[in-house]
Amino acid sequence: MPEPEASDSQATQAPPIDAANLAYAEQMYARFLADPLSVDDHWRREFASWNGQGPTRTGPTFQPRSLFHPGANGHAPVHTHGAPDAHARYAATEPGYSPSPLTSAELQGSGSSSLQHRVDLLIRNYRVRGHLAANLNPLAPPKQLPIELTPNYYGFTDADLDRKFVLSSTLPGDTTRTLRDIIEQLQNTYCRFVGVQFMHIDSLKVRKWLQLRMEETQNTLQLSRKEQIRILTRLTDATIFEEFIQKKYIGAKSFSLEGGESLIPLLDLAFERAGEQGVQEIVVGMAHRGRLNVLANILGKSPQKIFREFDDADSKKYIGGGDVKYHMGYSADWRTRSGKNIHLSLCFNPSHLEYVNPVVLGRMRAKQDRSGRGTRGDIGMALIIHGDAAFAGEGVVQETLNLSRLEGYKVGGALHIILNNQIGFTTKPEDARSTRYATDVAKMLQSPIIHVNGENPEAVAQAIRLAMEFRKQFKRDVVVDMYCYRRRGHNEGDEPSYTQPVMYGQIKRTPSVRAAYLEHLMKLGGVTQADADRIAQRRTELLEKELSAARSDHYVARPSKPRGLWAGYDGGPEPQGPEKPTGVARERLANLLHKLTETPEGFQHHPKLKRLMKLKREMAEGERPIDWAAGELLAFASLATEGHRIRLSGQDAQRGTFSHRHAVLHDYKTGETCIPLNRLSEDQAPVDIYNSPLSEAGVLGFDYGYSLDYPCGLTLWEAQFGDFVNAAQVIIDQFIASAEDKWRRLSGLTLLLPHGFHGQGPEHSSARLERFLTCCAEDNMQVCNPTTPAQYFHLLRRQVLRRWRKPLVVMTPKGMLRHPKVVSDLDDLVSGHFQRVIPDPDAKPDQTSRILITSGKVYYDLLERKLEKERHDIAILRLEQYYPLPQQALDEAIGKFPKGTPLFWVQEEPANQGAWPFFLNQFVHSLAEGVAKFPVRNISRAPSASPATGSAGAHAFEQDHLLARAFGEVEDDHAPAPANT
Repeated sequence: MPEPEASDSQATQAPPIDAANLAYAEQMYARFLADPLSVDDHWRREFASWNGQGPTRTGPTFQPRSLFHPGANGHAPVHTHGAPDAHARYAATEPGYSPSPLTSAELQGSGSSSLQHRVDLLIRNYRVRGHLAANLNPLAPPKQLPIELTPNYYGFTDADLDRKFVLSSTLPGDTTRTLRDIIEQLQNTYCRFVGVQFMHIDSLKVRKWLQLRMEETQNTLQLSRKEQIRILTRLTDATIFEEFIQKKYIGAKSFSLEGGESLIPLLDLAFERAGEQGVQEIVVGMAHRGRLNVLANILGKSPQKIFREFDDADSKKYIGGGDVKYHMGYSADWRTRSGKNIHLSLCFNPSHLEYVNPVVLGRMRAKQDRSGRGTRGDIGMALIIHGDAAFAGEGVVQETLNLSRLEGYKVGGALHIILNNQIGFTTKPEDARSTRYATDVAKMLQSPIIHVNGENPEAVAQAIRLAMEFRKQFKRDVVVDMYCYRRRGHNEGDEPSYTQPVMYGQIKRTPSVRAAYLEHLMKLGGVTQADADRIAQRRTELLEKELSAARSDHYVARPSKPRGLWAGYDGGPEPQGPEKPTGVARERLANLLHKLTETPEGFQHHPKLKRLMKLKREMAEGERPIDWAAGELLAFASLATEGHRIRLSGQDAQRGTFSHRHAVLHDYKTGETCIPLNRLSEDQAPVDIYNSPLSEAGVLGFDYGYSLDYPCGLTLWEAQFGDFVNAAQVIIDQFIASAEDKWRRLSGLTLLLPHGFHGQGPEHSSARLERFLTCCAEDNMQVCNPTTPAQYFHLLRRQVLRRWRKPLVVMTPKGMLRHPKVVSDLDDLVSGHFQRVIPDPDAKPDQTSRILITSGKVYYDLLERKLEKERHDIAILRLEQYYPLPQQALDEAIGKFPKGTPLFWVQEEPANQGAWPFFLNQFVHSLAEGVAKFPVRNISRAPSASPATGSAGAHAFEQDHLLARAFGEVEDDHAPAPANT
């Protein structure tokens, strides 16, 4: 078939394909694919060059995919800015990279606007990949410029460099500029001492905002002489402090900041900028490296105190407690140069480096919630300083980053500082991560990652200024990755050259950051060596004076500041005497229950929930007993209407894993939500119930942090199944169980852990009660297993109403939630209090053949068997509070029975788990008259490596056998407990 002649209108070159005519180009391309002869020859040649791959967006215009994924095309590589083998090495690490220039066909493939289009591509590639060429590493020479950032890759000649091009990009200035000027500005912006990753951000608005602020300043901050002197002074403070410690405490662990001294002026600039932005509170988290320096030079902790900690001068007061000096927290007020005050709080931090991250965020969220202010991030900021190896390696980092934009956990953007030592203890980056940067995990966020050379303090100043402005503008997290090095080993007693001899040879030859910056300022003029020496001398004299005072026989510790929010709350031993009354008037309870069934007009309940609302109204009228869900909701409602904020978070916490809570209702037709707990009264405190992400460590850490700054509220974290708390063990061990002992930090956090054996397998049975009890000592926390809705109601109210603040661990039910006997009369909530031990109300001591002490769900199994077998000679006592052990209540309950009555501890868990190990070690030997009066035996499953069987049939058999042993129906093969020693 002959080719049709082109009309006059067709006899033109195919127009350039850009956003304006994309729809037309796609229409023509579809016609071409269906019938190539249906389009004119110019379009055919254009489409044929695409090799059937179609158009793709790669910036402001559209081009064939092959233009951006060049393969082996037979051309010799073009090498610029480096030796040929540099590009070969680069190609080996970059999938899809070709060191070859574009082919002639590729260069001509975009039609009449080829040159302009190639300029646009070059600009875009600088924004995307310019960071790869930035001079970031103080220990390495500048990187090779990736070939796609060179003009000859796009076919430009020397003559083209002086041609002017229309700037369709956001480059500021004239509408046209020479290619030479464009490249120079792009290199200054993206390839000097600051390299920024931001093109992964989806929002065009955000990208353009960043482009404008970086390209109009070329990522350079113009500093006045006064500002330069301040940076030099802060560098001097950091340097002299480290040198002083090394001279006075040779070999002592301090986790020196040497090599990363730019952190001190960075924080100084960040806090000054925060003050200008109206921030009033900053919560800081960091690990060990540089912590003492930050304490002394940023938070203003007295060097005297630090020196006394080095001298271990007050050791007697820390016997059995306390922590090492580089874990300690501190709080102080920072006064900006403009006269504004910011309260700084440095969180205490264990050696489990990154686990402080969610704690920082939780504390900041609590401060923001207490303020009652609107937009988050305006009055408070979270700042977290990370190590490079830990940021890349610890999973809690990802868990914490994932919280940043979630409604229940966002704080208006956190500032993340990576103190990038380029090593983790003795491990090199290539052995520690599978990514180019330590910060690559942060690309999951829609936020920039700003890499900066820490040896250039002025570049650091620009990086932190950009980060602070971004956070203020968009209320999002932002990351500053400050490349530096670690002059000494992991600690001062370590020899780093064993494993990194080349690296540490280079470090020995590298002058300090202060020395290099001073040399820079002296070249600029206005600062002399004498000026610098005076600054250093003043700092040294101050430290000498502080050391002398610290070692003086007349040293007097400065009094601690008032405890602020925590004034009036107590830690230490559990208060003795009567329990705190926690009852609520019957009329008020009934009114609250009615309120909990009310929804907005027109709200359509799920059909199955209509019956639930009816049951609650019957409970309010006293026509039906209170179930577990109602007892919990009444505890929340009564506390909220008394002015106590409630925060509950956890996986599926709004509905409840076992579909019992239904605290957040969903309209059956529209999906809109209603929270009756927030519709109780006009002056009530808020009730916040959040479904958490699928995270244990991150979310529990967040809620623990929240509890530190909201002592007057009830803060709860609920595990989906109690077993899942395993994944948060670090938070439990390092914070919840030990923070008061180590750091004198109180918390009233409540953990709700569904617990009980129902034949659901090893991972859905045990909340690992034994692990909590192993951590119990010195009245450090409360561990309870309430068995009735009224007990649970009083327990939750007691947690808030008494002034004694301890973490509370509650073993909560699963199958018991709908058990017909797990109910309470409304009157049980009206008066009374939480009972730590519940005696058997039907027991007749003189007719009792054995005493069973138990707790939790198995009590109802025992009760059912007792009634079924009519075993009135069996007394069943319930231990509702494991710890602190209610010694007096136990003595009174057991003491009613005749001497020698057999006593059995009954539990569902295997003998090596549950409460028996604790019971054996603490309870048995603390009885008033010991085992001589009550021979004690254990009835449980046999010791096991796994909590429970995965077979429902096997579970039923085991449970029946356990009950038979408890009632003496079969011979018990467990030996008595050892005698009191």
